[in-house]
Amino acid sequence: MDLRADSRIAFPRLVVFRAYRDDLPKLVPYLPNVRSIDVKSREDHGSIAKLVNIWHGGGEIPKAAQAVLSEKMLSWTDHATWNEDDFTCAWRMETHAFTEAVRCEGTNRFLADGDGATRLEIRGVLSIDGKAIRGVPGFLAGKIAHTVEDFLVKRIEPNLAEMGAGLGRYLEAVSTKS
Repeated sequence: MDLRADSRIAFPRLVVFRAYRDDLPKLVPYLPNVRSIDVKSREDHGSIAKLVNIWHGGGEIPKAAQAVLSEKMLSWTDHATWNEDDFTCAWRMETHAFTEAVRCEGTNRFLADGDGATRLEIRGVLSIDGKAIRGVPGFLAGKIAHTVEDFLVKRIEPNLAEMGAGLGRYLEAVSTKS
């Protein structure tokens, strides 16, 4: 299933791109469904930066649900290749639960959007292989996978849009301190 989210951020493209790439852990206070982001590794090669970040979600999940959901279910590893030449970020998420069943990847594009603003376009694909989830009968695998994909996309897309809004709030806070 396709993932899509667009945001308009009232800051120049280079500022937005670099803040998202370089200050990601500092954005956590502006992202209600993220508890923390840990930078695992970073390699810079000219205009290309390769980052691996570990995300820990679960900010606004009800307490009762938190008791059922494990840390693995609320965490993922993000493998991202940032290209400052064309203002893109190709990413791949690796879930910590059901790793063999979930594929999620895409590209973020940072576009100049008049008057010094930026349009952040997030495009991706989420797919689940129901046959790779232990305990799911083969004859139900496709139906369950589609139902879970639909559910997750409806949860993930608002969080992707919130990423742009949170990035804007972060940049506003940083710019008022300068």
